Order: sequence, then structure tokens, then C-alpha cells
Amino acid sequence: MVLDKLDLGIIALYLAGITLFGLRFRKKQRTLRDYFLADRNIPWWAIALSIVAAETSTLTIISIPGLAYDTNLTFLQVVLGYVVGRFIISFVLLPHYFRGDLYTAYELIERRFGKKLRSLTAGLFLVTRAAAEGVRVYAVSIVVAIALGTGEVASIAIITALTLVYTFEGGLAAVIWTDVVQTVIYVGGTLVGLFTILHLVPGGWPAIHHLAAGAGKLQVFDFTPDFWKPYTFWAGLIGGAFLTTASHGTDQLIVQRLLAARSQRQSVAALLSSGAAILFQFALFLIVGVMLFSFYHVPSANFGRADRIFPTFIVSQMPHGISGLLIAAILAAAMSNLSAALNSLSSTSIIDFYLQRNPQTDERRKIRLSRIATLFWALLLFGLAVLSLHKVGRVIEVGLQIASVAYGALLGVFLLGVLTRRANQNGAMVGMLFGFATELYTWLFTKVPWTWYVAIGTVVTFGVGYVVSLAPEKLSTAKNAK
Repeated sequence: MVLDKLDLGIIALYLAGITLFGLRFRKKQRTLRDYFLADRNIPWWAIALSIVAAETSTLTIISIPGLAYDTNLTFLQVVLGYVVGRFIISFVLLPHYFRGDLYTAYELIERRFGKKLRSLTAGLFLVTRAAAEGVRVYAVSIVVAIALGTGEVASIAIITALTLVYTFEGGLAAVIWTDVVQTVIYVGGTLVGLFTILHLVPGGWPAIHHLAAGAGKLQVFDFTPDFWKPYTFWAGLIGGAFLTTASHGTDQLIVQRLLAARSQRQSVAALLSSGAAILFQFALFLIVGVMLFSFYHVPSANFGRADRIFPTFIVSQMPHGISGLLIAAILAAAMSNLSAALNSLSSTSIIDFYLQRNPQTDERRKIRLSRIATLFWALLLFGLAVLSLHKVGRVIEVGLQIASVAYGALLGVFLLGVLTRRANQNGAMVGMLFGFATELYTWLFTKVPWTWYVAIGTVVTFGVGYVVSLAPEKLSTAKNAK
């Protein structure tokens, strides 16, 4: 069960084409502003598509259909929370990012609290982003191994190497503009897949709707007041809003794109329009999963794991040519997400750590070191992806769990900075450590759904940080009273 020469030709053409397209931007990188912010000259619509691509990985394309195959459409409640979170960022965090010439999210923390907390938040981002991205890169091997029959390690190495080439040379401009192309490819490819499934199921959509409705697959809303269910309306809306406020408002992966906009207004337009796109996209992937259930009528365990269903269908059921297009589409999502991770990890490493200690470094050396950092993170993510082989369950949930463990602590610190004046660096650091420890404990030792992780961590971080910040003030007041 492998692809034929036409499919392989389409995949090879895509891989070569996107790499060469990304290399077109290598001559434009003369300063750090060019390399990490694309000279702040990217139109809002390109940033919007890049945001969508950056938060879409192979996990999304293969695991979301698998999730719908096993359950229903209730994951859309989380996506509604994603949209709400974007409005919060637009009014609460973005105005602060556009006051000054910032390169990373964590420079805002230094401006409000100090260098120690900036290093702590940036370090937490590096560790958790690398861990979560390792799982995302691993997901590539599921698709390529099924499609090409190659080894999983070789599959990961090929995609990592090709993505590294244009990210290394072209910086954020190459990342964003390749994201635009890749978004069109994977969304278009998925739509082709959807219409192909419609054609292959006897009776078309009416038959699919009848089978899916009878199995409860078309349920979108679940208003059950059950804290322990991950996909209820309350967990989705609240948890999704907290998750996106953290991931898009404090994570350098997305903030870097928002800072590349020509103005705050364009940044807001990019963020909000990406919300509409992401709602459409997740609905598309979930519907594909429901349609696959109507086609196969068997438990997901028959495929080994739910994440293998969509890739297996593409290779075994799709007409030749379309199979190659869809595999190329999935690789497009993988490469866009990986390139975003490499550039954001590199920018935080150089700007938040190296340049803090070596501020007099000349521009040529800054660019050279940034590229070396990109290479380092590519090798590390490759290693983490290899370690992830055979060690994770449904990859979309594992990836979200890992990312969520740190997001609450980060968001709590940012909210302490922008919503309060009394919070200080020591209090924020203590609150952050308590929040992160709480999230870690919740993840490892409880059955609390991942949708609540960020909300819990944010509340603990904000509450503890604020109280600890006020403690010296209260002690001082008490002494003066005596």
C-alpha cells in the first residue's frame, strides 16, 4: 500500500518547489529586524494565513479527523474559545506590544518587571515549545511512513532538512510567504479529499448524514455541567479562550508574526481574520473524520490508532494524483509549523538570551548567530521527534497537553504585568513557579481534562503572584504603624 510514480512525482515537485520558493528571500536578510520581523512590512492578510499555518501542524490534519471518527464534532466548542481568545489579545495585550520596538514577547516582561523574569519566561517558552514541537514533527513520520513505506526516522529527517534550508536562509519573510502558499495547498487538498469521499460513499451526503446522525457523530454542543469531560461547551469556550490568549498572546511563535505587521491595526485585523479561518478549517477536518466513519464503519482500533485513518484512506482509496496532492498538503502543514517553530525558537534564543549579555554585537554577527541557532533547534527537534516514536497516544491531544502545561504560568505573568500596577518581579516569579508546578501536577497526577490546564495555571499564577507582591507592602505598613 504505497503511492505510484505520479503521486511521488507530485510530492517531490512540491518539496522542491516550496524549498526553492523559500530561498528567494535569502538576499533580503541584512539586519536582525529583517531576519526575525521581515522588516515589519508584511500585509495583514499574509500574516493571518501565516498564523493559521503556524497553529496547524500534521497533528491537526491527521488527528482531528481521527478525533471526530472516534467521537463527534464537540471539539468545535474549543475552537469557539480560540476565537474569543483572539478578541481578548486584541484589546488587552496587543496595545502593549506596539508601544516600542519589540522583537519578542518577553521583552515586554522585562520592561514591566525586569531581566530575571524575562529570562524565566523566555526559558519556559523554549523548553515547552521544543517539547511540543517534537511531538508535532514526529507526527510527520506517521504520514510519510504510510505513504512512502520509508522508515520513520528517515521521514522526519527529510522534512526537517528541507524546512531548515529555507528557514535558515530566508528568516521570517521566507517563513510567512511559504506559509501562505502551504495554507492554500493543505486547505485546498483537504477540500479535494472531502469531495472525493463524497463520491466514494454510496448515496453521497444523504447517506453520510444518515449514518453519522444515527451514531451521534454530528453533535456540536454539549452543555453538560461535567468538569471531567474535556469537550463540553463550558470547557471548550473557557478553556479554549484561555489557551489561545496564552498561545497567541504570550508564545513567541505567534507574537513574532503579530509584531511583523505594519501597524497595530493591521495586526488586529490579521489576528481576528485568522479566527474565522481557523473555525472553518477545524470544521473541515472534523467533517472529514465523520465522513471517514461513514465510509469505513469499523472501530479506529482496526487501523492501529485513529491518527492513521486519514493517511491510510488517502493512500488506499484516493485516485492516483489526488493521493499525491493530499500527502503534499499534509507535508505543507508540517513544514509551515516546523519553520515557524525554528524561527521563533531562534529569535528567543538570540534576542532574549545572547544579546542581553552581548548587546554590542554587530549586525553581521547577529545574523550568523541567528542562523546557527536555527540549525541547533532543527537538530534538537529532530532528536525529540525520534524519541517520541511509539511513546505517544493520540498526537493532537498529547501536543496540546504539553503546550498547555506552561501556558497558564506564562499568561498569568503577562496579565499581572498589564492588568496590575502593584505586582512586582519577585511576586510574579513566585506566582509563575506555583502556576507551572500546579499545571504539571494537574497533567501528571490528576484526571482533569487538558482543556482546563491553562485556566487553572493562569488563576494560580495571577493569584499567588499578586498576593506575594503585596506581602512586603503589608509588612512595611505594619512596621510603620508600630
